[in-house]
Amino acid sequence: MGELDEVAVDEAMQNSPDEMLGMLADLTGATDPALRALAQQLAGRLMLDIGNRGRTRPHGIGKMEEQAYRPDAGDIDIDASLDAISEARNGIALDPERLRIRGWRKPGTAFCLLLDRSGSMGGKPLATSAVATAAIASRCPEDYSVIAFGKDVVVAKSQDVPKSSERVINDVLTLRGYGTTDLAGALLVAQQQLSRSRAGRRVAILLSDCRATVDGDAEAAAMSMDEVIVIAPAEDHDEAKAFADRIGARIALVNGPSEIPEVLARVLE
Repeated sequence: MGELDEVAVDEAMQNSPDEMLGMLADLTGATDPALRALAQQLAGRLMLDIGNRGRTRPHGIGKMEEQAYRPDAGDIDIDASLDAISEARNGIALDPERLRIRGWRKPGTAFCLLLDRSGSMGGKPLATSAVATAAIASRCPEDYSVIAFGKDVVVAKSQDVPKSSERVINDVLTLRGYGTTDLAGALLVAQQQLSRSRAGRRVAILLSDCRATVDGDAEAAAMSMDEVIVIAPAEDHDEAKAFADRIGARIALVNGPSEIPEVLARVLE
């Protein structure tokens, strides 16, 4: 109890990555606190690593500006971080999310990732959502949002509020499936989130079978957005394909979490 063999996990990731990622996703909800904590730590690290495989460099002429702290993104902005630094000198634990850096920002793309958590949300579907979150966070760490929807629509990461990738992924891993599917409501919230961005390209990525069970005009909500991409499970994609056809969106099919970075790269580029 409370133990997780990382060597065995590494071997399983080589032989059957989707099954291993699905198992880790389930273990993040384990009743044993020690095992749950280990699973969350390991799952977050693995999913960030896989998500980074789909990372691309932005293009265009950039400008130097204040940004949320990231270890490899630039130098600490002392003036903007002075309050957090002063507190640390007085013995208060330093909060990295209150630090600011000076870094280059290039005009690019803003994303809103919509995660369907209705029905079955565990194992590989949950891992797929977490890896998709990691992939989007690695592509656009400063300008993205994550929405989870079923009966209710929950904003796991707001477009204009800094939040570490690890925390966002861990929050996604706490999701469990239940209830109906408010597709129209989710798309309206996505539109609100993306409207906060000043990026030249604003993309909503819908990870769902698009089987809406709550009243609402999902097609109108989708068609009012700049760009929508649908990513559907390969084994259950008929309604998603029909929905994408009706709104003029691109669609990609995914078999499991390990395919997400490649699928995203293909459909976005």
